[in-house]
Amino acid sequence: MSSAVSALHRKEKAAVSLAEMCSVRLGKTLFGVPITHILEIVGGARPQPVPLAPSYVGGLIHYRGDVLTTVSLRQLLDLPPRDGPQDILVLESSGGCFGLLVDSVGEVLTVSSADFEPNPSILDERRRALFVGAYKLKDSLLVMLDPERLDPMRLGEAQPA
Repeated sequence: MSSAVSALHRKEKAAVSLAEMCSVRLGKTLFGVPITHILEIVGGARPQPVPLAPSYVGGLIHYRGDVLTTVSLRQLLDLPPRDGPQDILVLESSGGCFGLLVDSVGEVLTVSSADFEPNPSILDERRRALFVGAYKLKDSLLVMLDPERLDPMRLGEAQPA
């Protein structure tokens, strides 16, 4: 019987996976982005505003010879704008590259699938569309963002006409 229990324990351990997430702050909330989608972190950027653009567009930046559209996480979450420079995560999604404006970039955290919780059912539909779920950390939660869901092209398609 102990060998069966030992085999079950090994199987449970094998089912647990680890992932590396880049932590970012927006106000007091800690968000995470899989590092596999991050091309670069640009600190202290000041995107140029785009007249008549949707509110979630944080502006444009010059990035390695290209013009990159940025998405303001603050605007997506209906938070007040922040004065001064913000950090930008340059992300890669199936629609191409874009920037994600955040208050600050933290450290890379290794999280376990055993600590993951899906979105709660009480979360409104708009936020459920942006968040994947959350990882339980020692003293807080790491709310997970999916770069595919934040892609400006996808956000544009989701906006009401």
